[in-house]
Amino acid sequence: MAAAPEIQSEGLTKLPFPPVTKQHILNCSFHSWHQRYRAITPKARLIPLSQPFLNYLRADGIVLPPDDNDRTEWSDSDSGIFSSTDNASETEDDRDDDPSTEWPDIHQAVRTTIEELGGKVVPKLNWSAPKDATWIAATNSMECRTPNDIYLLLKSSDFVTHDLEHAFDDCEEDSNAEDSKDTGQHKLSTGDIPYHLVLRKHVTLNPSVEFRCFVRRRKLIALCQRDLNHFDFLFKMQDKLRDKIQTFFDLRLRDTFSDENFTFDVYVPPPHDRVWLVDINPWAQRTDPLLFSWLELLTLPGPYTETASDERTISIPFTQRHETEPTSPSLTSHTPAPVEPDHASSLDSSDDMEDVFIPEFRLVRRDDPEAYGFSTPQYSAHKLPRDVVDASRAGEGSLREFATQWKEVLAKTRQEDAEDSAEE
Repeated sequence: MAAAPEIQSEGLTKLPFPPVTKQHILNCSFHSWHQRYRAITPKARLIPLSQPFLNYLRADGIVLPPDDNDRTEWSDSDSGIFSSTDNASETEDDRDDDPSTEWPDIHQAVRTTIEELGGKVVPKLNWSAPKDATWIAATNSMECRTPNDIYLLLKSSDFVTHDLEHAFDDCEEDSNAEDSKDTGQHKLSTGDIPYHLVLRKHVTLNPSVEFRCFVRRRKLIALCQRDLNHFDFLFKMQDKLRDKIQTFFDLRLRDTFSDENFTFDVYVPPPHDRVWLVDINPWAQRTDPLLFSWLELLTLPGPYTETASDERTISIPFTQRHETEPTSPSLTSHTPAPVEPDHASSLDSSDDMEDVFIPEFRLVRRDDPEAYGFSTPQYSAHKLPRDVVDASRAGEGSLREFATQWKEVLAKTRQEDAEDSAEE
């Protein structure tokens, strides 16, 4: 089988991505694909977001609604550090600042969904989870038990801001959209995005068995760990995991997802016999290639024939069968007669012989720098100064002091703005 011609990487000044369209970005939005793959994804609920709530997320500052049912006692598990219920001497003026009066239906839906999912959830927007903002949570995680826990993470996250403001950055219009210029049809913009708050039931995931998979021209060409730590046991299971993920892709995603190029994340928990779809990401530079580079992924040889119509991939189990192991009856009934020795060589040299393509599967080895934390800390570019981070981790006293100082800064800023407006 002839391979597709490789792209020469020497002399490239720009990564050879195919055009990233706005429709491709929308196709990778959680709300676009969740209903189709609901049976193979962890339990989640979607809450459509109104314009007032989006305005709240975009607004400067962190002001959380008062909530009598939120945790009002300070503890190690309390992450509602900006809630107006922190102070028992709360005034009526504070209650007048309740931002949820602009979106009461969403506030109630969030509360109800938390209860339906067992009291603990993990939030995200259409594409991104606020993983870069966990520093502000006392649990240092994305576990949320109250609406204010969720709002605090969303408003503190650069990833969420990117979803809101830059979802279509570096995108091209679809060919259909270009053709619609003469017909006066509307082009996609960020205002057309149906934003949703995704709340997933909180479960403790084992990061060692989370994997990112890369699909090019509807072929699984590569996969790797998501967690950049060394796990020795993965090497013994590498073939089994690759086989499970390849089969999952062939049966569930290859012919059903809207685009031919994309990435997806999976979770394969013990006993490692079932694969769960966690997320789908764009085939674009904004998606982290982790143990690969995008240049590698764009130029890796793939299982292609000369014509697209003849493309085929053969998937076989990667676990070897012992000679003493009995053969399955179903396999026996379909096993062709042995090839005579004098014909074997001619078959091996035949142009019709089908090659078996095995996706490259990268794991973090013991001597890799990533395994010892020599690389830049994850999400470090999105974190606040150390004094702010330390305050969020130092316990009840520091959290209370931090919250008080923050409120004082906000109050002073508002007063100065009011004075400036009065002078004008």
